[in-house]
Amino acid sequence: MNVLNLLFTKDGLIYQITKNKNVLEEKSYLVDEESPKNFIAQKLEEVLLKQRFDEVSVISALNHFTLMPEGFAEHDAGYDLISFNAPVDKENEELMLSVNKKFNVQFYYTFPKDFYRKIKDLSIPVRFNFSGEKFLNSIYNKNKKEIHINLYHNQCEFFAIDNKKVILYNNLDVNSEVDFLYFVMFTLSKIGFGINDTNFFVYGETTENETFISELQKFVKNIKIVFDNIPNKNFILN
Repeated sequence: MNVLNLLFTKDGLIYQITKNKNVLEEKSYLVDEESPKNFIAQKLEEVLLKQRFDEVSVISALNHFTLMPEGFAEHDAGYDLISFNAPVDKENEELMLSVNKKFNVQFYYTFPKDFYRKIKDLSIPVRFNFSGEKFLNSIYNKNKKEIHINLYHNQCEFFAIDNKKVILYNNLDVNSEVDFLYFVMFTLSKIGFGINDTNFFVYGETTENETFISELQKFVKNIKIVFDNIPNKNFILN
């Protein structure tokens, strides 16, 4: 079965084509100063037309989201809840729901309607998910206080977990070591996590973000790199 995996980040699109779980092709498209306005939309169209797929799996790491306890049923409030974290354009964003039963939480998130329609127009089975739920589902919480960081290109996801309970989730831009460290230290102080009794776990684009990790290691005692993305084995898509 030919499966197209799509990962949307704040400034990029990563696609991966698999057949019977074997990776056939993988490529990243990242926006830079010279990219045209509709760069990602154009690249998405090209990818969707590459061949006939049997299924599409879509992961959104776009930072339009909110985190709620599992079972929250006032779905009509989804847009309003997300708007506390990021500006929402109801006309151009599709409201989505992703539930994580492992930690009893759920994510409301929005996904660009233009992308949504292009993918749905293939008229084949499509699975949508939020990167936070996908990441959280891969975490095995053993210690009392843990920080889990998943790094992308100029972006990271951040979970604070205490005794198998999600205390905090955020998805933010990472443009400098100073901003990254400030966010980590500020968050620890706000949620009452002591830096010496908290275990840190790092995943994702760790090689690309090596300077961020080396700076973090200057302040953090207990830190482990769990996974480093390598070609044809993208963590978030597997």
